[in-house]
Amino acid sequence: MIGITSTPTHTREIHLVSRPSGPPLPDNFSLVETAVPDLNDGEVLVANHYMSVDPYMRGRMSDVKSYVPPFPLDAPLEGAATGEVLASSSADVPVGATVLHNRGWREHAVVPGSSVKTIDPTLAPESAFLGALGMTGLTAYAGLMYAARFAEGDAVFVSGAAGAVGSLVGQIAKMSGASRVVGSAGSSEKVARLEELGFDAAFNYRDGPVVDSLRRAAPDGIDVYFDNVGGEHLEAAISVLNAHGRVAVCGAISQYNATEPTPAPRNLSLVIGKQLTLQGFLVGTYADKAEEFAQKMAGWLADGSVTWDETVRDGLENAPAAFIDLLQGGNTGKMLVRL
Repeated sequence: MIGITSTPTHTREIHLVSRPSGPPLPDNFSLVETAVPDLNDGEVLVANHYMSVDPYMRGRMSDVKSYVPPFPLDAPLEGAATGEVLASSSADVPVGATVLHNRGWREHAVVPGSSVKTIDPTLAPESAFLGALGMTGLTAYAGLMYAARFAEGDAVFVSGAAGAVGSLVGQIAKMSGASRVVGSAGSSEKVARLEELGFDAAFNYRDGPVVDSLRRAAPDGIDVYFDNVGGEHLEAAISVLNAHGRVAVCGAISQYNATEPTPAPRNLSLVIGKQLTLQGFLVGTYADKAEEFAQKMAGWLADGSVTWDETVRDGLENAPAAFIDLLQGGNTGKMLVRL
């Protein structure tokens, strides 16, 4: 053992005990107390400080084939988390280091030292490494700049724009020379926040047909659509996109809880005449852009060009409720659980 401090013998985890049909319910989760295992060579024990809940996790709660395996039942869920190393048998990760890893949904995690990333909490608040400086930020940056092939002068529409990814997409687009940035959100308070963040226009998608609101907000059309919502939003964007427009399909949160197949946009034939590109993407595809992103985002955060919002819930026991609320739009910015 390379280093050790006083360590707990027991901890708590959130287990998935049944698979949701439709929206997740509290009964799909269980708070479980369990023993902290001894460390094997190369492992570290982390006291988690923050954990992320993200929309993609809904897909992993269903037993269907996808790009990642489903969460197993009667076992702790997983997701990004940050915390402090309490004990280490890794030569590369010392006790006291602050690290980022993928074993959230628990208060303490035993993790291979090779799979953690040491972070410097003096550069930004620790929670930022789960948001603006983490996978969330890279998703926004790579999705806009590479999947959507953003070019200076493009008019950009972002759905779910008050969420963790969407709010960053809009700000990055403005910093990168967009001619107009439009966002949709689900409340007047969120619309007001988007305007504070520098969006040129924003609308509440509950106020009427999305296509009508989008046409008013972008009278000259749009060149890029960053899709976090799918459904009616995607159909509206196809209608309003200019010739040779591009769509970066990041998420489809409007469909994640559907129990029946959801209809495709009714206007897909417009893709032909407008010569549109619809590009689905996964953030892992752009791992080679992480250093480029980190350098730019660190500068934007340091000079105040980009800001980020967080919705924080306290206590592991409240993680399922935080996730359920996330899928219902109960967050502004990144949804986090503080442990």
